[in-house]
Amino acid sequence: MILAFCEHDHGALDDVSAETLTLGRALAAQLNLPLEAALIGPADGATETLGAHGVAHVHLVDHERFTDYAPEAWARSLVQLAESRQAQVIMGPGTERGNEILAHAGAVNGQPLAANCTAVTSGESAFQVTRIRWGGSLLEEAQLEGDPKLLTVAPHTVAAAPALSPTQPETTTFNPTLGEKAFRVRITDRIEAEGDKVSLAEAAVVVGGGRGVGSAEGFDVLEELADLLNGAVGGSRVATNLGWRPHADQIGQTGTRIGPDLYIACGISGAVQHMVGAKGSKHILVINKDREAPIMGKADYAIIGDLHEILPALIEEVKKAKAG
Repeated sequence: MILAFCEHDHGALDDVSAETLTLGRALAAQLNLPLEAALIGPADGATETLGAHGVAHVHLVDHERFTDYAPEAWARSLVQLAESRQAQVIMGPGTERGNEILAHAGAVNGQPLAANCTAVTSGESAFQVTRIRWGGSLLEEAQLEGDPKLLTVAPHTVAAAPALSPTQPETTTFNPTLGEKAFRVRITDRIEAEGDKVSLAEAAVVVGGGRGVGSAEGFDVLEELADLLNGAVGGSRVATNLGWRPHADQIGQTGTRIGPDLYIACGISGAVQHMVGAKGSKHILVINKDREAPIMGKADYAIIGDLHEILPALIEEVKKAKAG
């Protein structure tokens, strides 16, 4: 069978895990194998969602010390579950957490990991995989060997889609055997972000700002536009390095990778590292004084001009449209 590790919030599947299941279902069809899912943490209500994605069996992985994220412990649990089910493939989302857990699983098993895959084709002894390399600047065709085969799915490269024939998956609890060593790295405390705004990674609309915004105070108008559109505000690496935005708001190769329906990029030149984080955007609107900025080559729409004049006018038009 194929075992897919899925990230969720109390049973609500995240978008990248839905994309992982979509690719996993296609691979399962190639191999004529069932697709099964592993969930860690409280997952009430997940069964119906996973059934809609064609999952045959849901495994709720539980341990008395699973109070929060512990990468090695989670990975060893996944490996033990895969061994008990004789999984031929272990896969997961290509998020920071997904890549970390699958990398640990590879270390435990002594097997290679193909991270950030966009396509997988089965073979007799090896899989042909296409994966993102060099910060998204190229696609690599490679052979993946190993037993089981380990891979993660690059975020926002596979369109999530439900199965044509939904399933009624069986749900069981799996209790791994873990020693103290497995918990040497773990989350012991959390500081939650203030407010109840939509997260940058999940927002349908993202308003991003770069050097052209000019200051931390300059982001106030971006915040206002994002609030009107029920979106989130992000920044380029320059904006975060200058202290205008916290690092958690950075969009890019070393920040958050976004996949909104609309990305409004304000005063951002469009360095390669930034565009790696924004390449999952369905549409990109650029507001910039420099018509030669690299980001213009990625834009679906562009407004050439001073963002400090354009954004207030745009906000007023959005307010009129919402009032009408």
